[in-house]
Amino acid sequence: MMNPVISHPLGNFIREVIPFPEVSFLINSIISIIAICAVAIGTAPILIYMERKICAHIQCRLGPMRLGFHGTLQTIADVMKLLFKEVYAPKGADKFLFYLAPMISLTAPFLALTMIPFDHNLQVANLSVGIPFIIAVNGFGILGILIGGWASNNKYSLLGSLRSGAQMISYEISFALVLLFVVMVSGSANLMEITQSQSGTILDWWIIKIPVLGFIAFIMFFISSTAELNRAPFDIAEAEQELTGGYHTEYNGTAFAMFYLAEYINLVTTSSLATTCFLGGFLPPLIGIESVDLLMMKVPGFIWFAAKVVFMISAYMVVRWTFVRPRVDQLMDFEWKFLLPANLLLLALGATYIAVLG
Repeated sequence: MMNPVISHPLGNFIREVIPFPEVSFLINSIISIIAICAVAIGTAPILIYMERKICAHIQCRLGPMRLGFHGTLQTIADVMKLLFKEVYAPKGADKFLFYLAPMISLTAPFLALTMIPFDHNLQVANLSVGIPFIIAVNGFGILGILIGGWASNNKYSLLGSLRSGAQMISYEISFALVLLFVVMVSGSANLMEITQSQSGTILDWWIIKIPVLGFIAFIMFFISSTAELNRAPFDIAEAEQELTGGYHTEYNGTAFAMFYLAEYINLVTTSSLATTCFLGGFLPPLIGIESVDLLMMKVPGFIWFAAKVVFMISAYMVVRWTFVRPRVDQLMDFEWKFLLPANLLLLALGATYIAVLG
C-alpha cells in the first residue's frame, strides 16, 4: 500500500493535528510531491555544471569560467535562455504528441524517485513491489522518446527515436535481470528491505557480500544503466555526425529543456538505485572498528546516501567523457551476444550460491 512519508515525524504530526484521514493523506501527498520535485529539479543545474567541469578536466580544458566564480552562473544563464525562447513545432508535426512527448519522458524518473529510501524515515512510497514498479515506469522514458521522434515530422528525429528505442528496450532486459539478481539474493523486491538486508559493515553490502558475483552484478548494472540512460558512449540516438541531434532535433525552448532535465533526473534516479541495491543505501560504511563506527553512525543516513549517489554520478560522468562511441551494430551485438547471456549465467550462479551456502 502506498503511504506518502508515512513514518516521518512530519507525517505523524499532520495526522495528529488533522483528524480527517483523507485530508492528512492529501497533505502528506502534496508535501511528498514538492519534496521529490525540489530534490530532482534542484540538483539538475548542479549536475550540469559538474558534468561540464568533469568533461573539462578529463579533456584538459577549462569549461565555463566567465559567468560567476569559475562559471558557476553559466547553468543559470542557460536555464533562463531556454525558458524565454519561443517554443514552436515544425510544419506537419503532430502538435499534441510533439508537446506531450517531453512530459512523458519527464514522468518516469519522478515516479522512480518515489520508491527510493533516502533515510530510515525519508521515503515517499514503500511498496512491496518497488523493483518491478521501477522497471515498469522506465518504459515511460522510451515511450516519450519514440513519440517525440515520430511526431516531429523529421526523418533524422524518427531514425534517432527508433535507434534509441531499440537500444533502451534491449538494455532494459539486462537492467531488469541485474535487479532481479538483487531481489533474489536479498529475498525482497522492497527497496527499504533491500537496504536493511545490507546492515553491518561494508562487507555486508551486496557488491561485496556475495564474493565476485556481487561485483560482477554491479558492473553489469553500470553498463546496462548507462545504455538505458542514453548516455555516452552509448548515445547512438544523438550521434551528431549521422542524425543531427537525434530524436530532439526539432525541439527548442522549454520543450527541449524538459528532455534535457529528464536525462539528469534519470541520472540521479539510476545512481540512487545503484546505491540502494549495491552500496548499502543510507547505511554508513562501517568497518568493524568500534570507535570509528560510532563516529560514522552519528552522521545522518541521508548524508551517506547523498555521498554515495554523488560518487555514482561522478563515475557515470567520467565514463561519458573517457570512452568513444561504438557503432550501432556493435552496441546491439554487445547486448544480445554478451551482456544478456552473461546476466542469465549470473542469475544461475546466484541461485546456486544461495542454494548451496544459503
